[in-house]
Amino acid sequence: MRQNFDEGILERVSFLAGSKDLVRALPGVPVKRPFEERIVAFLNDVSRALLADPQAKKFSDVVTFAFWIRRASILKLRNRFEDDEEGSLRLGRGVAFHIAPSNVPVNFAYSLVAGLLTGNANIVRIPTKDFEQVGMIVRAWNHVLEQYEDMKTYGLLVRYGREKAVNDLFSSMADVRIVWGGDATIAELRKSPLPPRSCEIAFADRYSLAIIDADYYLERADKVKTAEDFYNDTFLTDQNACTSPRIVVWRGERIGEAKAEFWSRLHHLAKERYVIRPVQSVNKLTSACLVSVRMPGCREMETQDNLIFRIAVPELSRDLMDYRDNSGYFFEYDCADIMELRDLCDDKRCQTVAYVGAGEMVLPLIQAGVRGIDRVVPVGKTMDFDLIWDGYDLPALLTRTVATR
Repeated sequence: MRQNFDEGILERVSFLAGSKDLVRALPGVPVKRPFEERIVAFLNDVSRALLADPQAKKFSDVVTFAFWIRRASILKLRNRFEDDEEGSLRLGRGVAFHIAPSNVPVNFAYSLVAGLLTGNANIVRIPTKDFEQVGMIVRAWNHVLEQYEDMKTYGLLVRYGREKAVNDLFSSMADVRIVWGGDATIAELRKSPLPPRSCEIAFADRYSLAIIDADYYLERADKVKTAEDFYNDTFLTDQNACTSPRIVVWRGERIGEAKAEFWSRLHHLAKERYVIRPVQSVNKLTSACLVSVRMPGCREMETQDNLIFRIAVPELSRDLMDYRDNSGYFFEYDCADIMELRDLCDDKRCQTVAYVGAGEMVLPLIQAGVRGIDRVVPVGKTMDFDLIWDGYDLPALLTRTVATR
């Protein structure tokens, strides 16, 4: 199954890194041990190439990725995940086939690095949309590969359309398939069978929320930084990232005062930095009308313009997220007891809780046994990638353990 290549299928694939010959070579590529020095050195050189690119500095997501793959950062990850059990040896699973989401430019690079750090050869389908960030990372990757000939088979970057035949081919070669991009993408990829001993990691449609302690915000928070952090969590990806808060939950005694300050500062930033298209404004207005009709008690909060839509909701029901939108569209709720969020968070689609205040305020929800909430992070950190993601321990899932006694 793995040895049969239909040359016509490979002709449909564009290679941004790698080639058809390297695809053919994949079945014989040796797996590596996680966090091998050669991998660490290679990624550190990619980091240097990105940080030396003056264009990259315009994109905070590229800079963040470059810092994440520095030697010092990788060694911290190694210390966290290195297997020190006696009588066992960990190795990459083999070939990892990644399908990156189309709406988050740098996600493909994090997925690729996760596969590489765990010792796998990787085929990554990157977004067809021509993001500047993608071009920068691909250029740096290929530039460094000129000094690392032996690494070329471990990071193949490809583009192709919605071609089931290509998905079939790459899936047939995969020891693990990593699917980002939502429920529809996962359903489509599952039409392409995997070999019997292969596994799949699926990152489905998720939603996230922010909880702001109003009293903490007014008394102790750096309000300029908080606005910038929340802007980065939301507007930088048009709220398309699963990590982007779509609901803002307020707690405390001075909620009205805190809201006025927070939204005013966020609006100021959005007006300076964000370019909204007419279709986005129309979509937000349409969504606001729909949720107002279908969920009695919702009301649109007065705002200066269409950059930010705020919909105050009387309760946090599980179906609220069926009416979500993006590009600066927020539900808003005043909360007296954290357990009022239980129904919303007892949903496997609930991913990240960002907070301003003390993260411990979320613990009662988690301890109550809700089925959602995989991450609790400060506002501004929702997009910080980690090898534990969506509740998955990626180093464990992307490696196999060889018992040696």
